[in-house]
Amino acid sequence: MSAVGVGVDLVEVSRARAMVADKGAHVFDRLLTPAEAEYCRSRPEPAEHVAVRLAAKEAVYKALQGSEAARGIGWRDIEVTRAPDGRPDVALTGLAARRAKELLVTRVLLSLSHTHEAAVAIAVLSTD
Repeated sequence: MSAVGVGVDLVEVSRARAMVADKGAHVFDRLLTPAEAEYCRSRPEPAEHVAVRLAAKEAVYKALQGSEAARGIGWRDIEVTRAPDGRPDVALTGLAARRAKELLVTRVLLSLSHTHEAAVAIAVLSTD
């Protein structure tokens, strides 16, 4: 395995909570895919789950950088999913998928963690 990109991001849960309180459904519609929004809304503390997804999207975005076109990757081009065994996973579409293909990415390794105060994500792009 060879790593071709690494990204990390930290999001304060209070910031995500304020965004959800201020913008409501617009945050879910603009920044999250329908599946991500449904998952976050189903949780007792949605802001924690929004925060960790935003951190994950930003970490993947950072890992994919390196070309002018990559700057156009949108929030919904990166979707946080769950692997069958429960691990966090990523589905790429649109410009994010095209950039991953350019880099010959075969897998995005993702690690997430969050508390009531902060959410962190690390993404590693690998080629096999």
